[in-house]
Amino acid sequence: MAEGPPRNAASGAPPSAAGPSGLDLPGPGLPIDPVLPELCAHLREKGAAVLQAPPGAGKTTRVPLALDQTLPPGRILMLEPRRVAARAAAERLAEAYGARPGGHVGYRMRGEAKPGRRIEVITEGLLTRMIQTDPELSGTICIIFDEIHERALQGDLGLALALEIRAALRPDLVLVAMSATLDAGPVAAVMEAPIVTAHGRSFPVDTRHLARPARGRFEDEAASLIGEALAQTEGGMLVFLPGEGEIRRVMARLDPADGIAPEPLFGALPIAQQRAVLRPEPDPGRRKLVLATAIAETSLTIPDIRVVVDAGRARRARFDPGSGMSRLVTERVTRAEADQRRGRAGRVAAGIAFRMWTKGEDGALAAFPPPEIASADLTGLALELALWGADTLPFLTPPPPAALAEARALLARLGALDAGGRITAHGRALAELPLHPRLGHLLIAGGAEAAPLAALLDGRDPLRGDVEISKRLTAWRDPSQAPQDQRAALARLAEETKRLRRLAPRAASAALEGQARAEPGALVALAYPDRIGLRRPGAAPRWLLSGGKEAVMAPDDPLAGQRLIAVAQTDGDPRAAQIRLAAPVAQSTLSALYADALEELHVCSWSRRARAVTARIRLMLGAIALEDRAWRDVPDTALGAAMADGVRDLGLGVLPWTAAATRLRARMAYLRGQGDTSLPDMSDAALRDRLDDWLTPHLAGMRRVEDLARLNMADLLAQTLDWSQRQALDRAAPEALTAPTGTRLPVDWSQAVPMVSVRLQELFGLTEHPRLGPRREPVRIALLSPAGRPVQVTSDLPGFWARSYQDVRKEMRGRYPRHAWPEDPTQAEPTRRAKPKRG
Repeated sequence: MAEGPPRNAASGAPPSAAGPSGLDLPGPGLPIDPVLPELCAHLREKGAAVLQAPPGAGKTTRVPLALDQTLPPGRILMLEPRRVAARAAAERLAEAYGARPGGHVGYRMRGEAKPGRRIEVITEGLLTRMIQTDPELSGTICIIFDEIHERALQGDLGLALALEIRAALRPDLVLVAMSATLDAGPVAAVMEAPIVTAHGRSFPVDTRHLARPARGRFEDEAASLIGEALAQTEGGMLVFLPGEGEIRRVMARLDPADGIAPEPLFGALPIAQQRAVLRPEPDPGRRKLVLATAIAETSLTIPDIRVVVDAGRARRARFDPGSGMSRLVTERVTRAEADQRRGRAGRVAAGIAFRMWTKGEDGALAAFPPPEIASADLTGLALELALWGADTLPFLTPPPPAALAEARALLARLGALDAGGRITAHGRALAELPLHPRLGHLLIAGGAEAAPLAALLDGRDPLRGDVEISKRLTAWRDPSQAPQDQRAALARLAEETKRLRRLAPRAASAALEGQARAEPGALVALAYPDRIGLRRPGAAPRWLLSGGKEAVMAPDDPLAGQRLIAVAQTDGDPRAAQIRLAAPVAQSTLSALYADALEELHVCSWSRRARAVTARIRLMLGAIALEDRAWRDVPDTALGAAMADGVRDLGLGVLPWTAAATRLRARMAYLRGQGDTSLPDMSDAALRDRLDDWLTPHLAGMRRVEDLARLNMADLLAQTLDWSQRQALDRAAPEALTAPTGTRLPVDWSQAVPMVSVRLQELFGLTEHPRLGPRREPVRIALLSPAGRPVQVTSDLPGFWARSYQDVRKEMRGRYPRHAWPEDPTQAEPTRRAKPKRG
């Protein structure tokens, strides 16, 4: 189809009758047209605007046409978040000019391009490359960010870069953000732009909910609801499901005898099949039935759709910076997504939307989906920021600091950033490749030979079953041996391999030599230095990864017995990730690849299981030990430090506490309780905190719990006091009192009032009660019988002699006749002896 003659000075667009917009736009008018003059006026005055327009208003088709007529010469770029939407939008725009993409209108995306002279629809990631290559965007006059409400990471980055270059280099650059379901305020604020709202035209949509919550298997419930919708309605039907797997499983449950033509629609579908879905159903006797992922929510126009079935689920990527792993999670749709899907039923006529949830569940839906930047792997973003040379940009949502720091740490490990965080020559090479930096690193290291593996890891797994990567590569080499339902995926893998081979360096990096370039495990280990796994002891197939996390595998998997593996894909579980793709790797290969990163670590540590110190020499790669052998000549100080950890682990009760040590602690505790803070705190908590000061030096050379018996705890604690502290302690809280007989009486300072125990006869003649402590308080005296049993406790010895002694004497003298029981104890001689037996 030839393109018509140019008639507009700026655009070369063919003439058309002026519509309600007052613009000379080709093709039939659409609901968006009345606000286009207002939009163009804002763009002339402000250079930026935010356009809100409901689904079906025609913003994707009409806004580029309007700007084509009103903007100065230069290229108009329109960003779409998905390839299928970009291609479809370019084809519709070109059709408005009576042409095909590749002339006045074109498109570009990874692996496919039909450039346009004036209007070019591109996928979001390409804008970043264009800006990094040419920061002034020479020849570009306008950037349209379509469907910005999806908040894709590349879209947010592209907008932030565009705002920065507009402020610094290109004040004439025109920016437009468009969406059907957008919280426009924050976008308008960051763009410093006015908001234009189009009310559009839509037909009424009858929304129907489930009478009760769905309880069965997801695919069964979805197929059942589709059957009900088919029975109750007429016209084409669009079904929203979270992913390709659910689409295929639901299709398998549908009855083809119902006069329907089920068609899948997802991103990995071949282009020819995608185009077929976007055409009207050729058989008028069959109903069009499209089972699609979220790519059908926006931008795409699917003909004949009057019924929508929304299964209420969306698939999103979630990244855990702690584990360095991403995983896809299936979540409930948000209200914005549900409204967007519902609107698809009212584009051509009155429609019906069936929702696979109850009316009461509407209130539990979040308002908007989270921006991808808040939960995605930020490695690519960190690389772009380093290449741009800025730490901050005017993001709609700033990247989370923890995730960004983790991304930069990975880039440093890949050699993309230097020690100062600046981009290296290798980092610049990685940024040039349309791959995640991990896979770009793999491709540069392995050259063209690594292209099949890079293509495999960048796309969908073409096979099902065990995790061995080499089986996928074998199937890629000979697809005829693979099951029929896997050959389409293998064909896509082959096409992507061809593309990456063209991008691969002619000579592989020196990081890999000889046979290692052909080993998947070596290449995966290079791309995923944090996911090199060392099998844990035991029957269960569990691996400790070099990044410090754990990964598991099915027990019957062929790789379940491998000691060392390199893990490419997991389910992202931060606790114990399930391995999905991996390859065995030899220790010699790892030693060659990471010679500079290997660290010989001398480890002397406490083993709770052995209740002893273990000493090992380990060759560490990150968190894993490639070698582990006994450390023979361990310094005594290292043993002592590890033994101290054992005391912390087992508690202070494991130490050989003697009565003298216990009394010493009690004496100091008593005085501190009386307000004397000059003495050290001897509580368990304080001793644990100061363990390295008072105990660790005395543990040198010890290895086992039994060795602790050699410690003299009283001496160790006494050594914590200087001379003046000891003198003060002995004066205020002496360890013992001396009885009139000369007997040394240990004082129990653990009570609220200090206490001693003594045989009654040893205190004869003592008429003044002993006093101790800084306040000179009376000591509690436990008076004992000759047999050592308490007969009285007193804090007033003179009072005892005067009031209670005679009663005690009457009771005791008959029981202990050989012991002295004088009538006046205050005048008697103290004694420790009994009377001699009579002959």
